[in-house]
Amino acid sequence: MNKQKVAKAELAARISERTGLTRKQASDVVSAATGLMIGALRTGQTVGLPNLGTFSISRTAERQGVRPGTTDRITIPAGKKVRFKISTGLKDKL
Repeated sequence: MNKQKVAKAELAARISERTGLTRKQASDVVSAATGLMIGALRTGQTVGLPNLGTFSISRTAERQGVRPGTTDRITIPAGKKVRFKISTGLKDKL
C-alpha cells in the first residue's frame, strides 16, 4: 500500500489543473477551506464533506495513565479530540 502524503502544494496543483485556477489561487482556496473548517470545529459545529465524511469534536474524560519509560502513574486531563466518520460512499469506493 502506498503511504505517501498529498501535501497542500500537491493538492493546490491538482486543483489548479482541474479548475483552471492558478496555483496561487488554488492554494488560497485550500487555505480558506481549512480555515473555515477549523473555525466551525472551534465553535462546536460539525463539518460534513459529501462523499468524504464528517469531522466533529468530542470531549475526552480525565483518566489515569502511565508515564512512558517509567511506571509512574499520572492523571491525563480531560480534553478534546477531532473525530472523523467516513461516509458510506467513500467506504464503498475504497
